[in-house]
Amino acid sequence: MSRWHAVLWDLDGTLLDTAPDLVAAVHALCRRHQRSAPPFERLRPFASQGARGLLRETFGVEPQQPEYEALREEFLAHYAANIAVRTRLFPGVADCLATLAEHDIPWGIVTNKPGYLTDALLAALPLPVAPAVVVSGDTTARCKPDPLPLLYALERLAVSPQRSLYLGDDRRDIEAAHAASCAAWAAGWGYCSGEAAASWGADAVIPRSEDLAARLFAEAIGGDGPW
Repeated sequence: MSRWHAVLWDLDGTLLDTAPDLVAAVHALCRRHQRSAPPFERLRPFASQGARGLLRETFGVEPQQPEYEALREEFLAHYAANIAVRTRLFPGVADCLATLAEHDIPWGIVTNKPGYLTDALLAALPLPVAPAVVVSGDTTARCKPDPLPLLYALERLAVSPQRSLYLGDDRRDIEAAHAASCAAWAAGWGYCSGEAAASWGADAVIPRSEDLAARLFAEAIGGDGPW
């Protein structure tokens, strides 16, 4: 048995590698505006921050600036129309989900991605095991780093935070999990760097997605002790 009664995942950069399609939408925006497009490698670390991070890095705009909203709408329209062209599960994630199902451990998604994009992505890219709960950025009144989305998901699952684990690749994921009294592991395979993740106060940093299933169930050996 695993020590975890539920495992919750961030979406972009943790469960799915969505950066290729997100960056493609930015590049399309750059072409339309006759602007030089930053290379994929430069933009990939901002994929977990969605439109706000990608537009800030590419166009130097913030939400309070007048030109931001039009760029955001244009970006989201292109992304929504091409949402699962190159997006894939990270290596080993399908096996991890299957292992959780074999042990009757429910899993869910808690993301800041707007619900219409989350739903479209999951419909276009069916998962090998269906999530027991999906919480998007507009499902609850507040989004991460506030703990409310995680608490909402766990309430739906009828699982206590103390027996739950949240996986994420951004500082706000770790902050939200700890604020909800969940354990928090940083997805070192995602869009963060391992060095950055180590500074977030995560309970563990898992460098490779291929190792996640083994790590989840290795934790059972240690009981409730520290890892």
